[in-house]
Amino acid sequence: LFVVGLRLDLHLVRNLGPVALATGLGQLAFTIFFGYLIGFALGMTPLKAFYVAVALTFSSTIIIVKLLSDKHEIDSLHGRIAVGFLIVQDIAVVLAMLLLSTPTAAAGAMEWLNNLGALALKILLLGAGIAVLMRYVLPRVLHLLARSQELLLVFAVAWGTSFAAVGEVLGFSKELGGFLAGFSLASTSYREAIASRLVSLRDFLLLFFFIDLGAKLDLASIGGEVPSAVILSVFVLIGNPLIVMAIMGYMGYRKRTGFLAGLTVAQISEFSIIFIALGISLGHVEPAALGLVTLVGLVTIAVSSYMIIYSHRLYALCEPWLGLFERRRPHRELLVELSGRARKGVDVFIFGAGRYGRRLLLQLLQKEVRVMGVDFDPEAVKSYRKRGLPVVFGDAEDPHFSESLPIDGARWVVSTLPELAVNLALLKSLRAQGYLGNIAMTAHDDNDAAALEQAGVTRVLTPFSDAADHAARMIDESLANDRKLS
Repeated sequence: LFVVGLRLDLHLVRNLGPVALATGLGQLAFTIFFGYLIGFALGMTPLKAFYVAVALTFSSTIIIVKLLSDKHEIDSLHGRIAVGFLIVQDIAVVLAMLLLSTPTAAAGAMEWLNNLGALALKILLLGAGIAVLMRYVLPRVLHLLARSQELLLVFAVAWGTSFAAVGEVLGFSKELGGFLAGFSLASTSYREAIASRLVSLRDFLLLFFFIDLGAKLDLASIGGEVPSAVILSVFVLIGNPLIVMAIMGYMGYRKRTGFLAGLTVAQISEFSIIFIALGISLGHVEPAALGLVTLVGLVTIAVSSYMIIYSHRLYALCEPWLGLFERRRPHRELLVELSGRARKGVDVFIFGAGRYGRRLLLQLLQKEVRVMGVDFDPEAVKSYRKRGLPVVFGDAEDPHFSESLPIDGARWVVSTLPELAVNLALLKSLRAQGYLGNIAMTAHDDNDAAALEQAGVTRVLTPFSDAADHAARMIDESLANDRKLS
């Protein structure tokens, strides 16, 4: 939960806007409601059905962020939306565990409400203290500690442990304390450095958590839960993505964006198991519920991981049946794309405004070339616009995006993106649109260069080879001048 809190950057939450909140809350409500009905229909008691339904709502942030990062999609539009509603889920699980793990949960109704009010007051005071630390103390302290990476790591562990202890002393829980510790560091510039160094420690400790859970499982009781686990797994694998697609389609996003984001909620998380284990410790549900949720977790995590890895192939197969999840005019996604939309008369479009693409963009602007950059990182686009650079938001892999650009009159379309599959998809989209101008694309090895040349690209850009050739010429010219002087 400390690492989860580190991802809860206030700037990210604000920029994601209503879509993350609406999708996250909508998915929570849908899964709890229908999960409860399914559990009740399977013969569970109302309380057990409720616990199981709530457990099914939580998706594994650890797995999803890892898979999206490996696919370089964490900064894509669907990746950012997915991270947004995963944060909503993480907040929900923290609140649920807080309400259940406090001593007030076992009290009478009036006493429970009174104690809950006192607890809320403590949270407000603690929140005010954290706000002061975030604003005035932590940035200065971390700046000093960051001179030593080992000291920064030790501080992070000590900070999380201290907050966990404070949370327990104040009557919250260790989990909430750890979450708030991470949250207090989330808006600092050292968040990524801390998170990257804690991942191995988190995964190592998580191993013992699952070993402990596995040792407590009663294999004899699991056998009777297999039919229920299969039904609930199908519900999570299909129902959760469908509701996300429906909500995002209604809010004005394209079916492709909704589909790719929806696949990220097609599993339950390790917190689902923690939640059920907490219910068992409180005496609300029997131990067999832990076996049921564990089986659902094993099935959904295994299947959904491959669904995310092969998400683009799955979309290509399912696209003909997904029109129901897209408005005739996906206004919200078009608004993002068309805000700062390129004007007529642009000579060069550059897809990918990273280090190579940004340099190319700046060089062409200095030569007074009419150029427009396209990038799929909203934060980067916002930063470029503040600096007055002509960059618009867009995803090169989206076959519909190029249609929104006035690309017919352009003389060159340049892709600085390194992935061969993305470049080929963009090339196919441009040809389908009828673009007949010049196309330049980037290749980082000879095989990709040969594939792009065979596909009909006008010019293949090889940044590393070109840079080496330029450096060799510069050195050779310098040596020749030295020989002339001598």
